[in-house]
Amino acid sequence: MSALVQEGRRRAGVATEEPSTVDHAQYLTFMLGGESFAIGILVIKEIIEYGNVTVVPMMPEFIRGVINLRGAVVPVVDLSARFGRKPSETTRRTCIVIIEVMADGDRQDVGVIVDTVNAVLEIPGDQIEPPPTFGARIRTDFIRGMGKVNGKFVIILNVDKVLSVDDLAMLQQAGGNEREARLLSAPGDA
Repeated sequence: MSALVQEGRRRAGVATEEPSTVDHAQYLTFMLGGESFAIGILVIKEIIEYGNVTVVPMMPEFIRGVINLRGAVVPVVDLSARFGRKPSETTRRTCIVIIEVMADGDRQDVGVIVDTVNAVLEIPGDQIEPPPTFGARIRTDFIRGMGKVNGKFVIILNVDKVLSVDDLAMLQQAGGNEREARLLSAPGDA
């Protein structure tokens, strides 16, 4: 699946620009709780198989834990729980989408759990409606827009709101707690 992301970024030809300032038309679509969602391709680093998530005590329910991604501690958010729904059930198709977000001028990788990844799609700007003012099953500030794809709507997420600065502070603290726990449990400490 990472090849889809890489190809979408290459075709977009704007991978060197700041992800949050680009009005992009390519989106990674995925399923969550039977609904279709999308995230702009330029903030996505890769897609990995779900597994090896270390639970961090005393974190909110929507923070599933952390993973080790090539030596870096990456917090993992359960999007379903973040949206106020029941936590995601993991299946063989469950994936973690690694997203790069900005927090206080620093880049932070965050993993989000999705039920299954669909495809990278181009959604023209004229096919994107503003977020609904009512009736959405998630907070309206989490929605950047509603994309029309093959006669159906795809909810385009506002990653900056879903993974807000306050939440990122908790996530960074979770990564620090994991490192501290490893250090404290290292053999030879007595």
